[in-house]
Amino acid sequence: MQCLGATCPVSAERTPRQREWRPQIYRKCTDTTWLFLFFLFWTGLVFLMGYSVVAGAAGRLLFGYDSFGNVCGKKNSPVEGAPLSGQDMTLKKHVFFLNSCHLEVNEVRLSPTALCVSSCPEEQLDTLEEVQRFAHTNGSFLCVYNLNSFNYTQSPKADLLCPRLPVPPSKSFPLFNRCIPQTPECYSLFASVLINDADTLHRILRGIMSGKDTVLGLCGLALALSLAVMFTFRFITTLLVHIFISLLILGLLFVCGVLWWLYYDYTNDLSIELDTERENMKCVLGFAIVSTVVTAVLLVLIFVHRKRIKLTVELFRVTNKAISSSPFLLFQPLWTFAILIFFWVLWVAVLLSLGTAGAAQVIEGGQVEYKPLWGIRCMWWYHLIGLIWTSEFILACQQMTIAGAVVTCYFNRNKNDPPDRPILSSLSILLCYHQGTVAKGSFLITAVRIPRIILICIYNALKEKAHLVMNAFVFRCCNCCSWCLDKYLHHLNQNAYTATAINGTEFCTSAKEAFSILSKNSSDFTSVNCFGDFIIFLGKVLVVSFTVFGGLMAFNYNRALQVWAIPLLLVAFFAYLVAHSFLSLFETVLDALFLCFAIDLETNDGSSEKPYFMDEEFL
Repeated sequence: MQCLGATCPVSAERTPRQREWRPQIYRKCTDTTWLFLFFLFWTGLVFLMGYSVVAGAAGRLLFGYDSFGNVCGKKNSPVEGAPLSGQDMTLKKHVFFLNSCHLEVNEVRLSPTALCVSSCPEEQLDTLEEVQRFAHTNGSFLCVYNLNSFNYTQSPKADLLCPRLPVPPSKSFPLFNRCIPQTPECYSLFASVLINDADTLHRILRGIMSGKDTVLGLCGLALALSLAVMFTFRFITTLLVHIFISLLILGLLFVCGVLWWLYYDYTNDLSIELDTERENMKCVLGFAIVSTVVTAVLLVLIFVHRKRIKLTVELFRVTNKAISSSPFLLFQPLWTFAILIFFWVLWVAVLLSLGTAGAAQVIEGGQVEYKPLWGIRCMWWYHLIGLIWTSEFILACQQMTIAGAVVTCYFNRNKNDPPDRPILSSLSILLCYHQGTVAKGSFLITAVRIPRIILICIYNALKEKAHLVMNAFVFRCCNCCSWCLDKYLHHLNQNAYTATAINGTEFCTSAKEAFSILSKNSSDFTSVNCFGDFIIFLGKVLVVSFTVFGGLMAFNYNRALQVWAIPLLLVAFFAYLVAHSFLSLFETVLDALFLCFAIDLETNDGSSEKPYFMDEEFL
């Protein structure tokens, strides 16, 4: 529990003097204002969660709904002014679209009438008699609810209330239990409703649900690869480094080759008629270009630094020795990853509810439309800030916990008698004194990320309006600058957390003093530290490249009936997050060790009066 400044023990340093750089026993709470702001922000998030539960209806999106305000698969409440609403659809779990092959444009929007049915017609129905026979045989009524099935062939309004003939065969594809036409000419038109006439949220969710089994399998593959790479780094040797770099090069070249081959196969496939196939072709081209550029850059960097492999092995041996003094550090990423998964699932659930928070409005013909409530877009941005700030806060807590454990073990004179429970000690110090510092550091990352996201949104909105090339150049330069600032802040924050773990100072003081210490030894440390971080980054690239390759092979089997651009992007993003969560352990330990090493050189000279804390192997 975060304590108040008046009740905490005061640091032993009461008068200004040169910093001794020793882990403090008596500490004070740091950056309490920022902890209070983070608490207020989360109070707003809790209110947002409650509002989304009350006002949202995620069931409409997940289970599907008809044009009269009924959610399929459940019992519904009536909507005032809509006589066909409020029906019991417990046994009708599928959404069937009337005239899926004959959609009419309505205010530049494709909007077919939808019904809840108990099963989809898997064979083509050519006459009303066959539609009537299908209703009596399968109990699935394909005409509007107020028309009795016995009147399908007799009512003069049957042409308006029943689907236009012939009814194409359809199948319940895992797109939220929708009946999807199986003939290419019908699906091409129907896909325009599911793809082009949908907002970003719905497209993301459809992409996930359309290949949910594949997505889950690829996430498991990313987790297994991350554990394998972490195990490799834990017991690294010169041979393993050579094998690791060879696998990375072969993997990158293989993925690039497969991507360009797939694009060539798409462009030479004369049967490409569907919107899904065109979307997939654009996705393959984008992935191919990006992967080729990344591969070329990494190959150049690997060639330039090829002579430093031996140094890298020695560097990781020292890092692994520090981890061996506190072996439970290896389990720290697992706890962090579990907490992040829990938070992300909660965040997505709230996002689902916010995306369906709308007021029912009755339109012509007794149909119901849901208009978004006022202020939902502002809530969405608040929710997005909560995602970034909280995720960075959780990762920062892991960084400070690891740094605190490394600091405790490093500044221990008797290396043969390591301190007891350094991880629990570091975690308790973080929770009692330095949560405000972590909140401030994570907010700085958020403050850089949000303008970058806004820039990307503005660029995507303006690029279709024939603006000059200079505008695109300016946006890309700004995006590149913000990305570089983001990376610099991550490194600055890590050093600040390590300095706070040592001296118990607030964020700004810790960042300034750590920067001052490292800048005096920059020529000695920068190249070594950067190359160690580069090898760790290659491990993350290895995990992402092999996961994306597996996704390409899996998704390409359904190229006609599935747009896999979004799910593949999400899988790549998830793979990088998983790899980052596990491999950042070595990165954090390495950075903390270098700062401790710089402090040791700054305050000690190796004499009997001022001996070094480091051992001979590290020196």
